[in-house]
Amino acid sequence: MRIDSSAPTRIDLAGGTYDIWPLYLFHDRAQTLNVAISLRAHVALTSRRDYRVVLCSDDTGEQVEAADPSALGTDKLPLLARLVKYFGARGLEVRTRAESPVGAGIAGSSALNIALTAALAAWTGRTLSDEALLTIAMNVEAQVISVPTGVQDYRPALYGGVSAVELGVAGVHRVPLSVDPFALERRLVLAYTGASRNSGINNWDVMVRRINGDAEVTAAFDVIRDSTVSMRESLEQQDWAAVAACMTSEWQARKRLAPGVTTREIDTLLERARFSGALAGKVCGAGGGGCLVCIVEPDRKSEVAATLAAGGAAVLPFKIEHEGLVVRRS
Repeated sequence: MRIDSSAPTRIDLAGGTYDIWPLYLFHDRAQTLNVAISLRAHVALTSRRDYRVVLCSDDTGEQVEAADPSALGTDKLPLLARLVKYFGARGLEVRTRAESPVGAGIAGSSALNIALTAALAAWTGRTLSDEALLTIAMNVEAQVISVPTGVQDYRPALYGGVSAVELGVAGVHRVPLSVDPFALERRLVLAYTGASRNSGINNWDVMVRRINGDAEVTAAFDVIRDSTVSMRESLEQQDWAAVAACMTSEWQARKRLAPGVTTREIDTLLERARFSGALAGKVCGAGGGGCLVCIVEPDRKSEVAATLAAGGAAVLPFKIEHEGLVVRRS
């Protein structure tokens, strides 16, 4: 038997970090805005006649083997190992591959998590609701990174498209946005800075400061919330100048959350992008490295991309992905 699955990564346009409980309960109308993109995470499960469990990462070259799931350690390939142990899957090889760079800040681990969770559920004959799949993925990733995880990254991986994730006392709700995906796609440039980021560290520091009532962090979150609400309206109206202004406001506030959100290299790349015609730009994910995204006019897209490449970043071609999780059995 063989099961193949894949899920898209995402660009977070605004509102990130709010999606970590209980931060969004402290600010009314909290939400995040996400775009699923075609840089997908892939999983292949294949049967083994010897009934052993083998885990392989094509990206890192790591391989782990055990006689059965209970014998798997979690010091190597911990996400794969924990999920295989949770589902009790045996007699299989798990092979993973990512189209996004390691530590890119575009939710590659979350996309892999969704793809693997769904594949293992199919392998073991379990039927999971969307909510159950999302919960397992989120909780196992928290075990791996040893800090709370957010909720936004799993939903673009599961559903695809352009959406808002609304966060409040009634729970978490994904809302598809009425946006022309082609018009938005033509105005986005994504580039990998070459430096991996650690979202767990940045987000944990921010979370502790907000819970402790840090006035600067609280005020920054208010600006992020207001910018995200305004960007959502501007996206649906296709007012691209307003979208860019909201991204600038969100990014300036985000840099006030923690010292490590930006770096000298990131600031230099964003400055070069603006000089070559970018309307706005920000780091994807928690910051400190990974990818940055810029909003541009379509006729300046090539120029901005070339400038970022000349500055040492790797421009990542992509399309907005309408299809979320895909699972196939053969």
